[in-house]
Amino acid sequence: MNKLDQLKQMTDVVADTGDIEAIAKYKPKDATTNPSLLLKAVQLPAYKRLFDDIRQWAAAQTDSNNEVLAQSCDRLAVEIGTGILKMIPGRVSSEVDARLSFDTAATIARAHHLIAMYEERGIARDRVLIKIASTWEGIEAACQLEQESIQCNLTLLFGFAQARACADAGVFLISPFVGRILDWHRFKSGQEFSAENDPGVQSVKRIYRYYKANNYNTVVMGASFRNTGEIEQLAGCDRLTISPALLESLASDEGELVRALHTDGVQSEDKKQVLDESAFRLDHNDDAMATEKLADGIRQFAADQVKLEQLIKAS
Repeated sequence: MNKLDQLKQMTDVVADTGDIEAIAKYKPKDATTNPSLLLKAVQLPAYKRLFDDIRQWAAAQTDSNNEVLAQSCDRLAVEIGTGILKMIPGRVSSEVDARLSFDTAATIARAHHLIAMYEERGIARDRVLIKIASTWEGIEAACQLEQESIQCNLTLLFGFAQARACADAGVFLISPFVGRILDWHRFKSGQEFSAENDPGVQSVKRIYRYYKANNYNTVVMGASFRNTGEIEQLAGCDRLTISPALLESLASDEGELVRALHTDGVQSEDKKQVLDESAFRLDHNDDAMATEKLADGIRQFAADQVKLEQLIKAS
């Protein structure tokens, strides 16, 4: 078997794309989207008619104000998500507007709106994950949503304080960003890292050990990979969300893939600690990489959300 098929035997493979053709080709269990991926998706021929319909809907409103544009983006995310769900057995992740990352109430309201739109299309909420940035406010929102059986994917996760808080909030899934952690360390140190000592890989392994040793149910899904070496070092992780280019690389590699992560007898070097808000903010602030990358990630997703709105408004 190729390495992709081997990986599927030990890890749930998730497609990190909105590209229908790529999803059909690689047959992942789940799929994830975000504003950046939606911006790419609407350039594809498969989505031209859908995008045109949403632009016409927005133009037909009395005023293309911010609320109409935000609703248009949500409609787009749900329509693309609904199409993806026809092709996969599992779940799709749809993201809350990153500009709401520091507003718990607004995040909850937007999550309710997304779920309502999915349900209007006959999609049960247990097939959708609401993606929320791993700020304190986002984690608080996810904690409340999980109690309503609205399961969440906490994204833009870079630091251990974020991982701890997410697990204690009872969120369904976290997405540690392996590649962006590597990017930061490369830039700061000026050095290269092997797959074995990749700081993004080491971060996910640490979180994985902590969760399993303390019997947390939160799913660990490594994300944002820069190369297949990172993926191979995390074989056996609960889930991995992988871009089409790296899925292709794995599918064309006939070498042996060795399981790297196991649940049996796993031990953590970190003592269990429940963080209140002040402890979370202090611990997160002490991690320069996590602080910088979370802020940068929110800015990037917010900027792509604005670009998407501008495309819709240009109709």
